[in-house]
Amino acid sequence: MTSLVIRNARLVPVGAGDAAPDVPVDVVVQHGTVTEVRRGAERPDGVPEMDAGGRWLTPGLWDQHVHLAQWTLASQRLDLASARSPEAVTAAVAERLGAYPDTPVVGWGHRSGGWDRDVTVSELDAVSGDTPVVLISGDGHHAWLNTTALMHLAMPVRDSVVSETEWFSVYPRLVTLVGNDGTSPEAFLRTLDAAAAQGVVGIVDFEFGGGAAEWAERWAAGCDRLRIRWATYADSLDEVIAAGLRTGDPLPGCDDRATMGPLKIISDGSLNTRTAWCCEPYADAHRLEYPSGQPNLSGAELRDLLGRAHGAGLEVATHAIGDAAVAEALASYADTGARGSIEHAQMVSRDDVRRMAGLGIRASVQPAHLLDDRDLTEKIWPGRAGRCYAFRWMLDAGVELALGSDAPVSPLDPWLAIAAAVHRSADERDPWHAEQALTPREALAASVDGQPMVAPGSRGDLVLLDSDPLATGAGTAGTAEALRHTRAALTVVAGLVVHSAL
Repeated sequence: MTSLVIRNARLVPVGAGDAAPDVPVDVVVQHGTVTEVRRGAERPDGVPEMDAGGRWLTPGLWDQHVHLAQWTLASQRLDLASARSPEAVTAAVAERLGAYPDTPVVGWGHRSGGWDRDVTVSELDAVSGDTPVVLISGDGHHAWLNTTALMHLAMPVRDSVVSETEWFSVYPRLVTLVGNDGTSPEAFLRTLDAAAAQGVVGIVDFEFGGGAAEWAERWAAGCDRLRIRWATYADSLDEVIAAGLRTGDPLPGCDDRATMGPLKIISDGSLNTRTAWCCEPYADAHRLEYPSGQPNLSGAELRDLLGRAHGAGLEVATHAIGDAAVAEALASYADTGARGSIEHAQMVSRDDVRRMAGLGIRASVQPAHLLDDRDLTEKIWPGRAGRCYAFRWMLDAGVELALGSDAPVSPLDPWLAIAAAVHRSADERDPWHAEQALTPREALAASVDGQPMVAPGSRGDLVLLDSDPLATGAGTAGTAEALRHTRAALTVVAGLVVHSAL
């Protein structure tokens, strides 16, 4: 059933010009589209109705940056997010192997950027023996493997971590080490249901490896809860072009809720690994082979990919974290005419923010990252923190903002992202560069895929909330606390109820 009536709902204003009614209204959805919004709306024959009980109704939420298979697998991996040293990591690995001595270990979440030394393969070998161990950093940009794992994955043996392009290329082969039970349709469905329970109606899937055919298989197996935009990478670009898939087209074997997304390009590295490409050296540049980080692609390679994608009708999502990477990505968009987004845009110059606006390039940003990166940024990008996560600059310049999580780097939790954009602190400290914060309304607007307040003609992608998401508490800290505890009573995708706690 793609039609329903929601009675007694309070509309939440989203856009700057929205004016919500003072009283609850009825919302009629027919065949996946909102057709009527008023008090006393008649129920079409055969259409079910639900009483919102005065709850708050908004457009459905999107997470614009997810690695869905990795997020699905995260619950099965050794959690290393709390490890504060290499020794803490190796102790956790030894404990896991003590309990499960013959089971390969895949860990996730350590953040070596704040450690005082580099790690070695040999110290991991000392606690793991012949059992394969793969420890993926919390930003996903490098992995610490033992020798057994390196050999199993057909990689050159070395005494250092595997990072950036080399790691991205080998990641899909992890399935040969641990199997694929964690990415079965049943596992994906649990992940999608958990997202729907938070009010999420759509996800942009930037998973490495795989292809459109895998989504067709999942769709047929019942993983059709949410809207999905599937992104391709350079290694499957030719296949996508040959299939004639353009951004927005339904994926073969799926309906129009699962569509072709952008080409994803990873143009530089990350803060944690000190591989983000910057205009100035890192503060601890003496430790680095590349003092300012480096690009993953030459300018010519970047422009070639953007040009090919644009010519084939694909948008482009370009990962760029350092300010030099952002500048080069924008120059490449300008030279090729390509359209799409800068993913992360973690450190930017004011001029490049204006350039982004002029080119019509979206900023796809992940506010929860700033909670983790605050201290490391001050340490290794001293004097540059004021232009990191520069959401206010972007919004004021006219850049379209799109919020996401980058799960599993941060949890797939839109309310955590919204709260981080509003308060910019995860502890008792004052907000980090509060001048770059957003209001709750601005953060919500950046989380609903460009949809305005619910009105006739809106998508039938709706979320009914137990509390007013625009209510303010005791300062931004109180507001953020309330946002983090926002709960969805009902989630609807294309007129279909995919979550209900009514």
